[in-house]
Amino acid sequence: MGQLVAIVGRPNVGKSTLFNRLTQTRTAIVDPTAGTTRDRQYGKVDWNGKEFSIVDTGGWVVNSEDVFESEINKQVGLAIEQADEILFVVDAMNGVTDLDDHVAEILRKSKKPVILVANKVDSNDWLYNVAEFYSLGLGEPYPVSAVSGYGTGDLLDEVVKKLPEKEEEEEKLDDIPKFAIVGRPNAGKSSLINAFIGEDRHIVTDIAGTTRDSIYTRYDKFGFDFYLVDTAGIRKKNKVNEDIEYYSVIRSIRAIEASDVCILMIDGTRGIESQDSNIFSLIQKNKKGLVVCVNKWDLVEDKSITAIKHYESAIRERFAPFTDFPIIFTSALTKQRIFKVLETAVKVYENRKRTVPTSQLNTVMHEAIEAYPPPANKGKYVKIKYITMLKGAPVPTFIFFCNLPQWVKEPYRRYLENKIRENWDFNGTPINVYMREK
Repeated sequence: MGQLVAIVGRPNVGKSTLFNRLTQTRTAIVDPTAGTTRDRQYGKVDWNGKEFSIVDTGGWVVNSEDVFESEINKQVGLAIEQADEILFVVDAMNGVTDLDDHVAEILRKSKKPVILVANKVDSNDWLYNVAEFYSLGLGEPYPVSAVSGYGTGDLLDEVVKKLPEKEEEEEKLDDIPKFAIVGRPNAGKSSLINAFIGEDRHIVTDIAGTTRDSIYTRYDKFGFDFYLVDTAGIRKKNKVNEDIEYYSVIRSIRAIEASDVCILMIDGTRGIESQDSNIFSLIQKNKKGLVVCVNKWDLVEDKSITAIKHYESAIRERFAPFTDFPIIFTSALTKQRIFKVLETAVKVYENRKRTVPTSQLNTVMHEAIEAYPPPANKGKYVKIKYITMLKGAPVPTFIFFCNLPQWVKEPYRRYLENKIRENWDFNGTPINVYMREK
């Protein structure tokens, strides 16, 4: 199970810039205008072998000053409730503000580890301002510059040190598949779970999960035996607003990290939206198996084969380059093809555990390499000599040993991946292709 760090603070202190720096991406839009960040941004951080998820909570900005503080309060409250650790970002150039005091007061009352980050220390002159933040009562402020990267190494050392240890009372569930049903609000997650377990509930047992917010529901009828990582229904509100949407992202992160295969619910009446792509991206970052479930198909007027193929093509185009995953059109209300979803999820789980004999792998892949060898670079040729599948990896991982691994670029690695998928069934599961020097 992964661990979650949330970045909080008032607008325009550099939260998104810090997020980009720590994740080594440019995912979050950075602009001097307060309130630029509207969508929740989340990513993975790997520091000295320790991996954790991180969420940028910036962007709760409204025009009315009367509403402003209440929105900040919701943001920080949700972060405190769900995160394992909080990064409280302040602006070293502007010093302590009333809003900083307001957020700090909430954080002091929490029992979560808090690290105070004094951002925008872009030169030594601003180091003298950092001492002012001791007045917030949250311990030593860490001076950083998210723009240049100054101080972020020391900050990450402290983040990793303060992350709580994983709970030892985790259930031993490794031998049984764990399926998470995820998706944006009102896509039908709760309806699907109710359709699965709504009948004969006496053969379904609820087991407290390994996290504070996920419940493992044992499903063992009709020949199936797996756990549903159930976070659906938490956001059943009359109105989905921004703090609820943020809440859904946190819950999705928890559910995805706790699962083997994710069932991504898409509302068939509304099509693919940005939040679907965000959740898909999160599944990909965590290297989980995937089944896409287009729900509410009973409400769609055009159910022709042509319409289905068009819908499938649109989904795969939106989620490219990973396109080797099953898509099922269902109706949780009428229970149309819902057991097909379960059968497919089990199949994806089996694909995830599939192993390929080394001799067979080398025979097939060397033929593919001879048919289309790696492009030459500066008159030198890449020679792939040996291929093996890594044992015990969480996802199927293939190692290609060659003389010049640094010259094998992403297009050719994708070609190798496609050839692997053509010859062995890894439908629905990501695979890793690594080049190593022989």
